[in-house]
Amino acid sequence: MVFRGTITDAPDFDPTADAESLYNAMKGFGSDKEAILALVTSRSNAQRQEVIAAYKCNFGQDLIDDLKYELTGKFERLIVSLMKTPPYHDAKEIHDAIKGAGTNEKCLIEILASRNNKQTREMVAAYKDAYGRDMEEDIIADTSGHFKKMLVVLLQGTRDESGVVDADLVDQDAQDLYTAGEAQWGTDEAKFITILGNRSVTHLRMVFDAYEKIAEKSIEDSIKSELSGDFERLMLAVVQCIRSVPMFFARCLYRSMKGLGTADNTLIRIMICRSEIDMLDIREFFRLSYEKSLFNMIKDDTSGDYKKTLLNLCGGDDDLAGEFFPEAAQIAYKMWEISATTKVQLRPTVRPAPNFDPAADAQALRKAMKGFGTDEDAIIDIVAQRSNAQRQEIRQSFKSLLGRDLMKDLKSELSKNLERLIIGLMLTPPEFDAKMMRKAMEGAGTDEHALIEILVTRSNRKIQAMNAAYQNAYKKSLEEAIQSETSGHFCRILVSLVQAAREEGPADVERANADAQELANAGSDDIEMKFMSILCTRSYPHLRRVFQEFVRYTNKDIEQVIRKEMSGDVKNAFYAIVRSVKNKPSYLADRLYKAMKGLGTDDRALIRIMVSRSEIDLFNIRKEFKEAYDASLHEFIQVETMIGDTSGDYRKTLLVLCGGED
Repeated sequence: MVFRGTITDAPDFDPTADAESLYNAMKGFGSDKEAILALVTSRSNAQRQEVIAAYKCNFGQDLIDDLKYELTGKFERLIVSLMKTPPYHDAKEIHDAIKGAGTNEKCLIEILASRNNKQTREMVAAYKDAYGRDMEEDIIADTSGHFKKMLVVLLQGTRDESGVVDADLVDQDAQDLYTAGEAQWGTDEAKFITILGNRSVTHLRMVFDAYEKIAEKSIEDSIKSELSGDFERLMLAVVQCIRSVPMFFARCLYRSMKGLGTADNTLIRIMICRSEIDMLDIREFFRLSYEKSLFNMIKDDTSGDYKKTLLNLCGGDDDLAGEFFPEAAQIAYKMWEISATTKVQLRPTVRPAPNFDPAADAQALRKAMKGFGTDEDAIIDIVAQRSNAQRQEIRQSFKSLLGRDLMKDLKSELSKNLERLIIGLMLTPPEFDAKMMRKAMEGAGTDEHALIEILVTRSNRKIQAMNAAYQNAYKKSLEEAIQSETSGHFCRILVSLVQAAREEGPADVERANADAQELANAGSDDIEMKFMSILCTRSYPHLRRVFQEFVRYTNKDIEQVIRKEMSGDVKNAFYAIVRSVKNKPSYLADRLYKAMKGLGTDDRALIRIMVSRSEIDLFNIRKEFKEAYDASLHEFIQVETMIGDTSGDYRKTLLVLCGGED
């Protein structure tokens, strides 16, 4: 195994001198934390063990006890954890995850899915030595169901590591997984456990390729649709580790610093356990997947001596558009290949209501609004639980039965964000999109992110319908409005997209190669125009192939090139196209996250996405949100919309559209 860590053996190592330096850093009043962190993070774990022994020999004291006494908080936790050997550190993390009232399933999943046989067996032995207990028995007592069974399988540390692959068994395993899940009503979880828990890494990678050909979707997508809860999360982690352990940890690190606060235990655990193994690869995959380098994300999300120590373990920042390491290039190429071959089933959260009666709904809405006060609950229960087509029937019935305009009545009875949300739901999708485009351009400033999001995520047919609705509502073409509010290359990109002329066919392999070469050869003087001519006009299946071949020609990912070579709104527009081509629900999940984090909630963006996607793919977006931020969209909405929504009606409506907790 080739180690690509950021921490290696220090040259000219003298454990006695190090022990004395640490003793001096802690004696007297206060402690020299800079000296402690500098020394500890510049020694390998094996060298730290020698320092511990030298400290006791020379000063008759336990170094770890002294560090615990002198340091505090997260910094103490980090330094003390660095002093433990990897097996004993893992054993402590497992022990902490299952002791007490609750269980930290995320910790169990992360450790047991990512360790090899040797690491697992050493951890189990360390647990027995440290706590006098059997790890398997403790985990069995604290978990249940298929989740427990898979953990026990992983705990055995008996995965095939021979490297021998039987082609017939590959095909059989792929077929068995398909038969156990997608091909039948219900799921044979035992088959998933047997295959994913025991076969070799090389074998399973080939199984995943064979599975995609049979199922026309990735094994990850099948797991998401067939399994649930902690068992689903464990099996996804196992698959991700089979594909690439560094990529798995890059994702875990990102989630530890995103979501509702920083998960410091996760951040500490990963930075320690991978610092001597594959931190350089993790950094590489981090820049492949996210907008910031790992170094800069840690820098922005932590503080003080804790931050300095983590940054030392990280080992440095990364040039965003540098060439990939070999494994990262292969993974980047493979990611585009999976994106191109996977057929994703889009799932809405709002469907047509059964036993629909537009006249009864119209009468109920009138009753909710007449007299003193308004029954917001009744309005929400009807509007948020009907499809858009049904809402249009209610609008018509309201006028024909009562002689009143439902939209005007709703506007007069509701206010603020609840009014904006309910009115948005009552508009037809083209009317709503046209209104959102208008809102993005009216007033002093332009909401460029909204313009990009709408035009990038809508089909040709929807853009055509939006154009007609805009002309009808505002007596001006949408193209003219864009040209008057934007300029330069950004304006040209938007005008190109608003033509609704994107090709809609499959990938043309020969042309995709030519397009990839065209993008790869673009110079600084014509890069924007060359990118626009391809990214704004080719079909999504074709662009997936283009971006895949781009990796092969340049050893770089298209996203990194865009972030490095472009700036401002042009960069944001091209980046949004690439993200949408790769995984539209993931792109929209990211937009929702950004709408709810930061200084205040961007309610217009939140409303726009929740309304426009509720009948298309909001369930998929929910799944991507949970995967990316380790917190559910439902939970985020509950927390982030409390301020300014004193009645809770706005929040309640959003949660109904969300469709449930994950």
